Amino acid sequence: MQLISFARGAPSLDIINVDGLKAAAVRAFETDPAGVTAYGTSVGYLPLRTWIAEQHGVEADQVIVTNGSMQADALLFEHLVKPGDAVVVEKPTYDRTLLNLRNLGAEVHPVTLEADGIDVAELRALLESGVRPVLAHIIPNFQNPAGVTLSAQKRAALLALAQEYGFTIFEDDPYAEIRWRGEKLPSMLSQDTAGVVVHASSFTKTIAPGLRVGYLVGPKATIAGIAKRATTIYISPSMVAEAIVHQFCAGGDVTRSIEKVSATLGERARLLGESLRKHIPDATFVEPDGGYFLWVELPEDIDTTELEKVAAKDFGVAVVKGSDFLLDGGRHSVRLAFSAVLNDEVDEGVQRLAAAIEAVRKSA
Repeated sequence: MQLISFARGAPSLDIINVDGLKAAAVRAFETDPAGVTAYGTSVGYLPLRTWIAEQHGVEADQVIVTNGSMQADALLFEHLVKPGDAVVVEKPTYDRTLLNLRNLGAEVHPVTLEADGIDVAELRALLESGVRPVLAHIIPNFQNPAGVTLSAQKRAALLALAQEYGFTIFEDDPYAEIRWRGEKLPSMLSQDTAGVVVHASSFTKTIAPGLRVGYLVGPKATIAGIAKRATTIYISPSMVAEAIVHQFCAGGDVTRSIEKVSATLGERARLLGESLRKHIPDATFVEPDGGYFLWVELPEDIDTTELEKVAAKDFGVAVVKGSDFLLDGGRHSVRLAFSAVLNDEVDEGVQRLAAAIEAVRKSA
C-alpha cells in the first residue's frame, strides 16, 4: 500500500514550474555570472532584495533575503527575544515556532485562534493583566495549522495594541499569494505607520521549496541588526538560489506560477472538504480560502496521538496530531496538508483516515 500523506506542507511536483526554473537559472548565469558565483552580502542577492522592496513599497535597506523563511524567523527571534521575555503566539500555531521560542527561553503566551484570526479581546485582557510581550507571532493568511485568515478589523486592532503596549508584530506570511476565494486583504506591514511590524515571507509556496529563499521586511534598524548577526553565521545566503528566484520573478514566471498553484490547491481543498463531509461526518473544520492546510476537530473519543500512529502504520495515510501545534490540548485534532496530495488521492486518503478513526474507536 502506497502511503498517502497529509502530513507535510510541501507542493507536489506537478505544480512546480521546472522548465521555468531551468530557464531562469540560465538567465541568471548569463546575466550576472560574477554575482551568482560570489559570496555576496549578508542581506542577500541585491537585485532580488530590490525587487522584493518594490513589491512591498519599502526601501531596499528594509529587506534582508535569507536561506528560507525559517532562517528569517530564527534570526528575528534571536535578535528580539531574550530568556524570560514574554511572546504571544496563536493557539494553535506552527510547531517550529513553539520549538524555537522555547529553545530561546521565552515565556510563551498562547492566545485563542478564532475563525477570523487571533482573539484580540483575549489578547487585550492578557496585556491589561500586566503581561508585556516583546513580540506577537501572527500568521495572518491561511494560518498554519488552522487555515484561517485574520480579518481586516483584527489587523487594525492588532496594530493599535502593538502601538499602545510597545511590542513588535511578527507578520509571518508565506501563504498570502495562494488564495482561490475572496479578496486579498492588505498586510499589516502596508498599514504600519509606527514601525511595529516585521513581515516575513518565502518563495517556497509560490515557486519551489528546494530553492530555500525567504525574507524579512521591517524597520531599517531592525534589519541592519539582523544583517550584522547573519554575517557572523553564514557570511551570505545562496547567491545562486536567489539569482534564480530573481530571474523567475522579474520575468513574470512567478505570477503564472501563483495562478497555477492557487487553482490546483483550491480544487484539492474543495475535494478534501467534500470527502471529509462524506466519510467523517462528525468532524468539524473551517474550509480555508487559500494556503496549504485544513484543521480538523474530531469527537472526544478519538485520541489523535494514537490515530496518527495507527493511520500511518495500518492504513497508509499520514496526518499530524493537533497536540504538536499547542503547548497543551489538541488531543482530538489533526492538521491535514492537502498541498502534496493529488486530486485522485484525496478521497482515498480520507477513506483510509475514516477507517483508522474507527479502528482507534473500537480499540479504546
